[in-house]
Amino acid sequence: MAATVLPARAAKGGRPRRSRRLGEHLAGWGFVSPAVLLIGLFGMLPVLWSFWLSFQETDLTSPGEFAGGAKYAELVRDPLMWEAARRSAVYTVLFVPLTMVLALPIAVMLNQRIRGVTLYRMAVFVPLVTSTVATGIIFNWLLNPQFGPVNAALAKAGLPQQGFFQSPGQALFALVAMTVWGWLGFAVIIYLAALQAVPADLMEAAALDGCGRLRAFRHVELPLLAPASGFLLVWLTINSLQLFDEVYVTTKGGPLRATTVVVYHLYNKAFVDFDGGYAAAVGCVLFLVILAVTLVQLALTRRASSYEVR
Repeated sequence: MAATVLPARAAKGGRPRRSRRLGEHLAGWGFVSPAVLLIGLFGMLPVLWSFWLSFQETDLTSPGEFAGGAKYAELVRDPLMWEAARRSAVYTVLFVPLTMVLALPIAVMLNQRIRGVTLYRMAVFVPLVTSTVATGIIFNWLLNPQFGPVNAALAKAGLPQQGFFQSPGQALFALVAMTVWGWLGFAVIIYLAALQAVPADLMEAAALDGCGRLRAFRHVELPLLAPASGFLLVWLTINSLQLFDEVYVTTKGGPLRATTVVVYHLYNKAFVDFDGGYAAAVGCVLFLVILAVTLVQLALTRRASSYEVR
């Protein structure tokens, strides 16, 4: 009898449990449905439309004609596209490591108990919330060859004046400096949050074992920062490959196309040359590149995060 009663009770108790879970799922979807609807409407639909547009010959003002993969073939043969891709790669290779390397020691200093540390933390974060337009105007003034304070300081030091944004050989590096300044606060906050999450007992145990401050940071804190470093690596890489605002505000892709990166090349094709199909093809290829780079970085950072504190 017990063998027959127990399954009956389990079956009887299983139905309310399943109903409760179904109700929780429906309630959860009910709460997130406005966000899902907005993301689908303003996020996924434009992506799908861009993908379809990349197979068309269109000037964005009149109905397009189906062109198959002609736009992708044109993209591969376009030397200007390869030059823009090279500049985006150079920018990314410089911007991402510089931002992370500079942010870590600043975060360590801001993690100390010093007077006015809250003010210092706010000051570091201010550039991130500053408008890109304002940042571009400020740096255009600072680096101006004729009356900029930076060149004035170089002249007083007996050094030759520099062109910065007006020099084809320096413009991309000036953009790197400007964007590192703008994004440094974000990386510092991420590292600072990760440092404050390090268990105090681990640091105390390291001190009891005779570890100095530098050695404890290297063997205890630094391994625990691997997830934060992985997040920053992915996030900053995605943003660097999508660089546009800073270029548009400061150099307009010049001088002599020295700062024409992939997204600015896309902009020129779409809204200057009115070649919508080609621009959409560039966007689709860039999406696939960013997706591939992100997946590789996530795999590497996931492996790097599997550590043991020694």
